[in-house]
Amino acid sequence: MERAARRVFVLSGEVMADLISTFERVADELERTHGSALGVEIVSTSAHRRRGGVDLRVVIDKPGGVDVATCERISRRLNEALESYPDPYTLSVESAGLERPLVRPSDYERFVGSNVKLTTSLTICGAKTHRGKLAGVRGTNVVLEQPSGELPIPLSVIKHAKLEYDFRADLTKEKQERRRKP
Repeated sequence: MERAARRVFVLSGEVMADLISTFERVADELERTHGSALGVEIVSTSAHRRRGGVDLRVVIDKPGGVDVATCERISRRLNEALESYPDPYTLSVESAGLERPLVRPSDYERFVGSNVKLTTSLTICGAKTHRGKLAGVRGTNVVLEQPSGELPIPLSVIKHAKLEYDFRADLTKEKQERRRKP
């Protein structure tokens, strides 16, 4: 009896691994084949085993922001590809949000001029957390504009990077636009 239980667990583990592999493949294909048509970029995917199943997560972004209908379309396509797997899974499709993570080198070029927060694995100029205006990529370094000047940070030491939303600037902009309207 105990052997059968172990065997089912191993088989279940193999099925879970196959589920995760299929999820990652379908998410990648979805971005390449349908992403441009939907105007959607898959920022990141993650799959974590949990007791009794797998948590699958997709973070998406598109110019102008992500709405619920876009999340539903992506979710539907992923669920269709995964419905043949017997193991339970939880799928969440969500927007990258206002403080979008920067995960690819091309993200650092795309968001030049934006305020960012970077966390590094090594101490640079006495700190591991750096804020500033993104000036792009030069060679293998991300360059931040700070009040003290430019700070080059090697891509290889960046642990986390994200845009920093400045709500005050947004409120100021909105206030100026209201004043301009007759």
